[in-house]
This record gives sequence, C-alpha cells and structure tokens, in this order.
Amino acid sequence: MNMTTSKAGAECSGIKEMLSRVGERWTVQVVATLHTGPQRFNEIVRKVNGISQQMLTRTLKSLERDGLLDRVVLTSSPPGVEYSLTSLGYSLAEHLRQLAEWTITHQERIERNRLEYDNCGQA
Repeated sequence: MNMTTSKAGAECSGIKEMLSRVGERWTVQVVATLHTGPQRFNEIVRKVNGISQQMLTRTLKSLERDGLLDRVVLTSSPPGVEYSLTSLGYSLAEHLRQLAEWTITHQERIERNRLEYDNCGQA
C-alpha cells in the first residue's frame, strides 16, 4: 500500500469536506456575525437575514462539531445559550474577510469578463 497516495487522498477528502462546509449558504454569514463577539441564538437569527431557526441550529451544530465555535449555557433568567467563535473560528473568519476583500477588489473586472463572455466569448 502506498502511504503517500493514501495520505494525499485523505487530505483531499478533508479539504473537500471543509470547503463544502465553508461554501454552505449560511456558514459564512454566521461566522461573520459571531466575529463581532459572543451572541445568543435569537441575536444571530435577527442578524443573519433569511435564516430559519432550524437551519441556524444545524449550522451552529456543524460549526461546534468542527471546533469553530463554543456553545455556553447561561445561568441567567431566563436561561439561554451563547455562541462564540473559537480561535480556530476566528482564524477562518480572517480568511473569509480576505476572500471578501479580494471579491470587492475584483468585482468589476469579473463582471466585465462575464459580460464579454456572454456577449461574444462563447465558443
């Protein structure tokens, strides 16, 4: 058995899985929302436009499972739960911020390329 090939296959699988998670519709928005600091469930629902409570629950559980956020049960009245990014989550948020900056920087160029392609660039 070739260990190099096996290790590379496992790495590719891990990369594919994580890019899929980050590419999910709500992940980026939830991470961006939590980047400003710890928040309760209903705060996140209000800030992430269009997300259902069920979808937010799924997204938070996935991010918690991956170690990107912490879930803390508050002993306040009424009791609640607060979510915050871990250091790993903040690391992801920084890369997402860089991707957003790249997108903003190149958005006009990309749009021009799309228009050119749509108008005359099709083979």
